[in-house]
Amino acid sequence: MENNIPAHVGIIMDGNGRWAKQRGLVRTQGHLEGLKAAKRIVKAASESGIKYLTLYAFSTENWKRAEEEVGFIMGLVKQYLRAEFDFSRQNRIRVRHAGDFSGLPPDIQKEISDSIADTAGFDGMQVILAINYGGRDEIIRAVRKFTAANKAGENISEQDICAYLDNPDVPDPDMIIRSAGEYRTSNFLLWESAYSEMYISDKLWPDWDKEDLAAAIANFQKRERRYGGIATR
Repeated sequence: MENNIPAHVGIIMDGNGRWAKQRGLVRTQGHLEGLKAAKRIVKAASESGIKYLTLYAFSTENWKRAEEEVGFIMGLVKQYLRAEFDFSRQNRIRVRHAGDFSGLPPDIQKEISDSIADTAGFDGMQVILAINYGGRDEIIRAVRKFTAANKAGENISEQDICAYLDNPDVPDPDMIIRSAGEYRTSNFLLWESAYSEMYISDKLWPDWDKEDLAAAIANFQKRERRYGGIATR
């Protein structure tokens, strides 16, 4: 089982605000440190052989936060996309997006679109940035797209929903990681994570490094995935 590397890992990057509060810093400083952690984990995931990495960067509910904080997070998204292109090129990393693209500010849309286009031909790990993403919203949008493309009243199947999700060619996540010790999915990949293994870490996201990812993978390798069936051994 030691070579059983999860093909797709989703990460709920939680704890930036608490990290800052514990140190008497403003929340935005926590988000800045969280970005640094994301860069470390992308590099570690690529080196470990993970094929798909989905990072929960900004949810549909995060718009409720203070305008200053939201603006800072969006600025970090732009900074990340611009600064990491050389790394993406060197490691053949393809950037993708999940979420309601139309609901993002025009400048963020352009940055994401440019990154997607610039890395489209890369054949290494795929990094899916979940920005303005919500699991319920994704399912609703999938149903609407199906309805628009098919005759009214036609039966809809599980396969139909899958075909209209944001990234239908990406396999369901094998493992969902959540930092900061919270035991909830927070509207992340609700459809896709039906049989994902959950891994909860008490460590706040800004403190994460490659050893934490290695520990999560090692934990995954010890599990027996039955998908509703019974054990064979």
